[in-house]
Parts: sequence; structure tokens; C-alpha cells
Amino acid sequence: MGQSSLDVLGVDNVLVAVGDFEVALDFYAGTLGLPLKFQLPHLGVACFRLGGEEPGLLVRAGAIHPREPRETPRVWLEVRDARAAAAELRARGLEPLAEPIEVGTGWTVEVADPWGNVLGLTDYVKDPSRARPPD
Repeated sequence: MGQSSLDVLGVDNVLVAVGDFEVALDFYAGTLGLPLKFQLPHLGVACFRLGGEEPGLLVRAGAIHPREPRETPRVWLEVRDARAAAAELRARGLEPLAEPIEVGTGWTVEVADPWGNVLGLTDYVKDPSRARPPD
């Protein structure tokens, strides 16, 4: 198959919705001993390192997206261009949960499977040095 904006380059992060930011920090860093990669307390977001890999465990207090089927863990996959991927998904008949959103490294769009499991497609257009190299 030829190149597509939906070619998955790897896992970006695993997101988990949590009820309380401070309790989540204590549990994931204190109880589980995961090293803190970064935190954005004003957004209720923290990311923990998972070994030597770039992908991390991202926790967020409250809703992760304005409109979503349910609060469940989700996997974000790295693509070259998330906005182009959203357009390609629409052309295939799959409507994203919301318009692509700008994140620190670029753009992300999320979709749900028929059972409500959420997958995110994210890119590194604003920070190409962290992106996976082309094949």
C-alpha cells in the first residue's frame, strides 16, 4: 500500500482520565514510582515516563475532550500530519470526536471505534526533533 496520512509511526502516549489531579500525582509518582516527565497543573495534566521510551502515561483530571463517548484510557498514535489524517478519516466515513486540537508538539485528533474505545492520532509538526524519523 502507498503512503497515507494514516500510516502509524508508533505509540505517542496512553491517556487516562482521573478524578483528582493531586491524588493522581501521588498515586502514579508516589505509589507506583513512575518518574514525572512533565506536569501542567493549570490544565490538570501530568505525564509519567514509561521506561526509556518517548511515549508516556498521561493523566488528566476531568474530561479529556469536549465531546467523547466515555472516560476510558486511550492510545495516541504518532502520524506525520494529524489534520490530514482527520480529513482522510472523514473521507472514509469516520467522523472524529472533535476537530483536531493544537497540542504542545503539533496537532491531535481523536476517533472512537464502534464500542467507544478512543484512539488519538498526533503529530510533531511543531517539534520535528521529537518526531520519529521517516522510513
